[in-house]
Amino acid sequence: MKNTFKNKKILVTGGTGSIGQEIMREILKHEPEVVRILDVDETKQFELQQEYGNRENVRFLLGDVRDKERLYRAIEDIDIVFHTAALKHVLACEYNPFEGVKTNVIGIQNLIGVCIDEEVEKVIFTSSDKAVNPTNVMGATKLLAERLMTSANYYKGTRRTIFSSVRFGNVLGSRGSVIPLFKKQIEQGGPVTLTNKEMTRFIMPMRDAINLLFKATELAQGGEIFIFKMAAIRIPDLAEVMVEELAQKYGQSQNALKMEIIGTKPGEKLYEELMTEDEAKRALETEDMFIVPPELEDLSLVDKNSYDSEAESKAYTSKDEKPLSKEEIKEFLYRENLL
Repeated sequence: MKNTFKNKKILVTGGTGSIGQEIMREILKHEPEVVRILDVDETKQFELQQEYGNRENVRFLLGDVRDKERLYRAIEDIDIVFHTAALKHVLACEYNPFEGVKTNVIGIQNLIGVCIDEEVEKVIFTSSDKAVNPTNVMGATKLLAERLMTSANYYKGTRRTIFSSVRFGNVLGSRGSVIPLFKKQIEQGGPVTLTNKEMTRFIMPMRDAINLLFKATELAQGGEIFIFKMAAIRIPDLAEVMVEELAQKYGQSQNALKMEIIGTKPGEKLYEELMTEDEAKRALETEDMFIVPPELEDLSLVDKNSYDSEAESKAYTSKDEKPLSKEEIKEFLYRENLL
């Protein structure tokens, strides 16, 4: 990684979010010339500035990816862009769908155009497993954003920029994940709310998410979607483990804490998918990830010989993968300092 980032100029959009902050912290270990943090959240920027504002190679820029003129100033002379800025909450996008489109679709198209004009070396977009067979607005905008990233490799002409995507699962402990919600409910004495007893999700620790992102940055040839091999869990098992481990810590009776089924929210799926069966048919595989090359023949930029093998041709869903046991979930949470 040192050679990838040393003396480079890097921009992180949505840089005050959980993933954006972690990207910045890790990159700073590898001697970049500068890391620019672009975000609309002035409060989070202020807090992060108190921690890193005295570093000469960190810059904080207030701005929105919806504003193309602002992007031109932010991206000037930049080598690598990590695009994490997005509206990520399913319910918020269901009730405000065009706001999701303006940030997650128009915003990324703004970014693509500016990066081509400025001849950025690489642009890596953080997508979501909700982009696979989407049933909600947020997932649909992420799917379209993936397609925009892939097609950018075609219409960039002779410009050098490489565009690729990384598809994440649920990054446990990140802002907006279910763990902070469960903690708060347990601390308040319950009830701990579940939408459905059968709900499953793919999960990944923050450090694996960042490692995947950086590995994709090194490997990206243009248009691929990189997908980390993630563990699946049953959400009720996660809730039960957290009650067992935290009730006493918060002065609550474990037996008195109730689980309440509140029903699925608009747009919410019972399970998530990493890849469709059609994607799996052309996917490549390494020990820790799948790589989905572009479907369009004109975008076949990926050297298949650089990867281990072809993936098994099947859809990868959290309902079909063997879930972690409660003991494995507990070990996971303690290992990642989430309890």
